[in-house]
Amino acid sequence: MGTTDAFRPQPGRAVGSHYEPGSLLDVLGVAAVVLDEDGRIVLWSPQAEDLFGWTASEALGEYAARLMVAEEHLGEVLELFAKVMGGGGNWAGVFPVRHKDGTTRLLEFRNMRLEDKDGRAYALGIATDQAVLRDVERDLALSLRLVAQSPIGLAVLDPDLRFVMVNPALERMHGLPARAHIGRSVREAMPFVDAEQAEADMRRVLATGAPVVDKFVEGPVADPAVGRRARLVSVYRLEDPAGRTLGLATSVVDVTDRQRAAEEARRRLALIADASVLIGTTLDLDQTARELAEVVVPDLADVAAVDVLDTALHDNTAPTDPCTAVFRALAVASADSGDVGDAVRDAVRAADPPGEIAQYDADRLVTRCVNTGRPVHLPRVTPEDLPRIARDEAAAELLRRAGLRSYMAVPLIARGEVLGALDLKRIHHPEPFDEDDVVLAGELAARAAVCIDNARWFQRERQTALALQRSLLPQRPQNLVGLEVAYRYQPAGSAGQVGGDWFDVIAQGDAVSALVVGDVMGSGINAAAAMGQLRTAARTLSGLGLDPAQVLHHLDRTASGLDQSIATCVYAVYDHRSARCRVATAGHLPPVLMRPDRRPTLLELPTGAPLGVGGVPFESVGVDLAPGDQLVFYTDGLVETRDEAIDTRLEVLVDLLDGPWLDLEATCDMLLERLRDTNEQDDDVALLIARVRTDPV
Repeated sequence: MGTTDAFRPQPGRAVGSHYEPGSLLDVLGVAAVVLDEDGRIVLWSPQAEDLFGWTASEALGEYAARLMVAEEHLGEVLELFAKVMGGGGNWAGVFPVRHKDGTTRLLEFRNMRLEDKDGRAYALGIATDQAVLRDVERDLALSLRLVAQSPIGLAVLDPDLRFVMVNPALERMHGLPARAHIGRSVREAMPFVDAEQAEADMRRVLATGAPVVDKFVEGPVADPAVGRRARLVSVYRLEDPAGRTLGLATSVVDVTDRQRAAEEARRRLALIADASVLIGTTLDLDQTARELAEVVVPDLADVAAVDVLDTALHDNTAPTDPCTAVFRALAVASADSGDVGDAVRDAVRAADPPGEIAQYDADRLVTRCVNTGRPVHLPRVTPEDLPRIARDEAAAELLRRAGLRSYMAVPLIARGEVLGALDLKRIHHPEPFDEDDVVLAGELAARAAVCIDNARWFQRERQTALALQRSLLPQRPQNLVGLEVAYRYQPAGSAGQVGGDWFDVIAQGDAVSALVVGDVMGSGINAAAAMGQLRTAARTLSGLGLDPAQVLHHLDRTASGLDQSIATCVYAVYDHRSARCRVATAGHLPPVLMRPDRRPTLLELPTGAPLGVGGVPFESVGVDLAPGDQLVFYTDGLVETRDEAIDTRLEVLVDLLDGPWLDLEATCDMLLERLRDTNEQDDDVALLIARVRTDPV
């Protein structure tokens, strides 16, 4: 512990000038007694009266041995007195002394021989209560050890704000030895701190006596390599028992680790909160996997990969080797850009092209993770670990060159089933993955696994419904008399389900053709099944040669008996011999009529009620068609958006068709490209275009 001759006289005060009482001597209660050559008391200090009980008038002139010493110790005292007075040297020790009240007390003595100018000898005795002295010694020793061994940095400064003592803890905190502090001010000893603010606080404490308690201070230390440290600093004024200001004491507690732990806890909570918002925004499996990978990079890992078991994606029940795992790498995210990032991403991607599978043996850590359903944690990766992490030797070499430091894989488990693994790597992060990181990754993986599970079940249902939907739609155009047709069916975007949209082209014979476009309200397998029933009914009714209004009447009765009972439909019959088309609609959007050298128009048709409402009549409208004329039939998924009125969107459709004429296939592609964003749309589309042939039949 560093110190000086603390506390020196304040500047401007001469040595020997008057000081107020309140020193250590007052605490000890030191008494002075002087005896003449005969052992009579000739001087009796006020402290002696307090210590022995006799007043000066009672003590002066009395033999000290008779007044203060018990009979059994009298001979010993006289012998010591003779030794001191005979020039035998000073004597110091503990001796029992009788108090005026009759009790005996152990006192600490310092005795010495004095002479006056005439050569007369005297004995000076200085005494203090041994119990008080021992208490002071004990308290002082305890205080010194506490200061020296305390983990809290402690310092004492004089009234000029110069260090007079620092303990070892503060030396370590500042990165400076005691000798670099003592005698110096804060700005002299520690130029790397905000000395102006620190000294302003100290002067205020000196002036007012109001302490500064736990002031948060963050800044550098003497060694720049240590970095910034966070501390709680307290400053308080030191006073003696008489209230005299001696200087300042300051205590410093290093809370860097505590602050970092708090910041880390906040970061982890923020990461979990972000995951709750950012993961599972859609029911698209690939998108959900990407969201998980992007959430953890770079806050938790430098590289993240989401690998899902092939069996989880396809419900593959075929026997597999229990020691291996077949994955599909759905997502990879890396904090690096450029060559390093590309190399790392290559090292963790599946070995085969996208859409293919990658098989890992039992010695791979990710295989162990999914087979056991437990995290795999390598705080520090060694070269021997790389073959168990990478998919092959080339990938292991890429990871080695990138400087892989730490690795972790946590299982994706939802509803008791292991779906895959979240694979995490640290390359640039200075700290290895610890157990808290494993817990955090497990929490994120658990949340994401539920979203991935929901997405995969939705994907299976969607694929089933889409397969059913496509199986119920026409597979290839029929040869129609006098008409050429093109059509498209596009399912809903990744966020939506398969709907009940359909179209049909039916040759009725005798140069008559039926064109049908419909939309069953709802989505999923039920809508697809209802669509199939309505399409079958429409084809059957078409063979009877009925007027379009009559066909819709019968379809309305059919739809009333279906679970998915509401549908819109437009039904048209074109007779090539008369060059006339009759059209009826059941709540469906109007077809667009296109004629050469004219602006396209929406057919004006009685709207009619949707199929399934029941009891509402339908009406057919006749339209003459010349060679080259076109009719464009569509479902609402082509034109509807959330932020624009349907009339506005229909005008956009007409404007697009008013441009240069294209062949039918190109027109279909143009409309889908310009009107529909498949990633945003949550409804499917059926599109049918029919053009009256210009060549002879």
